[in-house]
Amino acid sequence: MAFQTIDISVASNGRMVLPASVRRAMGLHGDTKVILTVEDDQVRLSPIGHGVSRAQALYREHAKHMRTTDNFLHDRKAETAADLGEVPSGEQDRDVQ
Repeated sequence: MAFQTIDISVASNGRMVLPASVRRAMGLHGDTKVILTVEDDQVRLSPIGHGVSRAQALYREHAKHMRTTDNFLHDRKAETAADLGEVPSGEQDRDVQ
């Protein structure tokens, strides 16, 4: 969407309506959450999915090793077990040398 300025009204209870053209341009459909960012005297609305997509792209760009959620959870469980002095589940059967 090219730069565009649209006047909208804010009701006394703080509600406002985004015009359909803006919702379409932002890819908002039905009940959708957005991220509202206030910087100085300006407000920016971003679809919440865009923030997630940006975070995922940044991770992929900077991650040294691609990891799955299962890898992450396994590592966290192992760290917790080590902190508690326990043997992580699934490792009791391993031979200790």
